[in-house]
Amino acid sequence: MKLTINNLTKTYGNKVKALDNINLKIGKGMFGLLGPNGAGKSTLMRTIATLQSPDSGEINFNEIDVLKDQLSLRKILGYLPQSFGVYPKMSAEELLNYFALLKGISVKKEREELVNELLDITNLQDVKKKNVDGYSGGMKQRFGIAQLLLNDPKLIIVDEPTAGLDPAERQRFLNVLREVGTNCTVIFSTHIVDDVKELCNDMAILNGGRILKHIKPVEATAEIKNQIWTKVVKREELDEAEVNFNILSSNYNIDNTLTIRVHSEKKPAAGFKKTEPQLDDVYFIALKEDQ
Repeated sequence: MKLTINNLTKTYGNKVKALDNINLKIGKGMFGLLGPNGAGKSTLMRTIATLQSPDSGEINFNEIDVLKDQLSLRKILGYLPQSFGVYPKMSAEELLNYFALLKGISVKKEREELVNELLDITNLQDVKKKNVDGYSGGMKQRFGIAQLLLNDPKLIIVDEPTAGLDPAERQRFLNVLREVGTNCTVIFSTHIVDDVKELCNDMAILNGGRILKHIKPVEATAEIKNQIWTKVVKREELDEAEVNFNILSSNYNIDNTLTIRVHSEKKPAAGFKKTEPQLDDVYFIALKEDQ
């Protein structure tokens, strides 16, 4: 199972280059597309999902030429956009039954078994009689996953699915994705590094419409081992530290000081302590090098 993207470009009418010669190979499992807001993630997701056309390039999924044969991809595609509309006043169970009927599952017993299985997978069994328009954000996202699983998709695209979810809802949603991502290709677009850290076995960092890095998360941190340093500084010392050191991030402490994280191949100065690299460090290094 493989998605291959070659030389994909897209420039909008305002001359903004949303996709700048994208090349990617994505296999089975969870793939994280990590980047800040405005990086081009949604444009890439929508293009793969056949919702908009690129200016040039190729997309292939297994034997399907996606740009020439959109219908074949749509038959095996599950797509969950950032926001997906308003639901009628129907329960989750009724709506899934209705969608299953639209997808050609005409035998009632088969339909009911499938709907029940999907309600179980997405942890919505307890609220299946409740109207979907009254669901919380996280429940709606899980219903979105149940809905797209009706046609047993081989390629699933989810665009910024955890944005705006509280920590408990986010965790429930990630657990659902983890379960469905074992037997197909799932592309998970996000600006939240922790989502990728917890979920994905492969990842790419996108900014300005370009792939800055394509690497497995476990290998990404190994690349910068012994290169991340921390130091506690006073608030008024931060400006000078930013001039002198390659600061990746800073966090406030209880005593109103800051702990800065610095990228350097050797000890930057006295008072710095070597620390274990995190995926956040990899992300910030890639973005800083792209400036």
